[in-house]
Amino acid sequence: MLKAGVLGAGHLGKIHLRLLNQSENYNLVGFYDTNREQAEAIVKEFGYHLYDSVEALIEAVDVVDIVTPTFAHFEVAKKAIEAGKHVFIEKPITNTVQEAEELIRLAELHNVKGQIGHVERFNPAYTAVASKIDNPMFIEAHRLSEFNPRGTDVPVVLDLMIHDIDAILSVVNSDVKQISASGVSVISETPDIANARIEFENGCVANLTASRISLKNMRKARFFQKDAYISVDFFEKKCEVVKMKEAPEKPDDFAMILQNAEGIKKQIYFDNPDVPSNNAILDELDTFATAITNDTTPIVSLKQGTKALQVALQIIDCF
Repeated sequence: MLKAGVLGAGHLGKIHLRLLNQSENYNLVGFYDTNREQAEAIVKEFGYHLYDSVEALIEAVDVVDIVTPTFAHFEVAKKAIEAGKHVFIEKPITNTVQEAEELIRLAELHNVKGQIGHVERFNPAYTAVASKIDNPMFIEAHRLSEFNPRGTDVPVVLDLMIHDIDAILSVVNSDVKQISASGVSVISETPDIANARIEFENGCVANLTASRISLKNMRKARFFQKDAYISVDFFEKKCEVVKMKEAPEKPDDFAMILQNAEGIKKQIYFDNPDVPSNNAILDELDTFATAITNDTTPIVSLKQGTKALQVALQIIDCF
């Protein structure tokens, strides 16, 4: 088992502590948080070992799980990597692309692995259909959330939209050609609602909307490709796959047939996979352990996390 420690014990950090403690791949050795009062309350409630410093925790582990505020990601990840420790970093990877690229360089230099916490890649609705998404040419994503003060220290693009940016970049095998976007600050000092249009070199277009001032929660993405439509509901953990194929000469009575202006007939059928229940955060942590043990590339690598951040910052620059 890999010895793991958590840096940052806020809302998400406490979840990571609990799941690492449950995991069969890790031995949770403890945590560190700058808020001593909050940290001691966690010790009292759960019995986790509290380290006196970042350096002491790093020295005691094989894997450092970084769940601090984003502004602290680079410094603590740099310390961990230079100490030869593997790092799991919550999204976004860092504040700047330059910092992210430096972490990539250091990880290669010290031969350690890093994974970024883009948890929607492990959402069961997404994993159920990811292999069916093949060269999509139009993508639409809506990520709407009711207002919560937590996370409003960064623009909604880095808080919410980056989840969809990462998922889209993972299935579109093409470079970004052009980005246009708009954002509005309603409650926070940074934009609370944003829309972005990402155009890729291969002709694919992705239209993304994110809001943290919605009256309801919605996390949906739709992928349109040749002869198929794929819908993913990240919130409800449901998915739908609608495919088309050449219609048979004699379709049965219940077949759904469409005919275009040229007289070509297509049959519509549904290919909806099962969506098993899972804990996506536990899965992302466990797959990182597997990547370390088997010396393979993590599912969401430092390079992929950097690419998502780069696109997110380009969107913000449009405001």
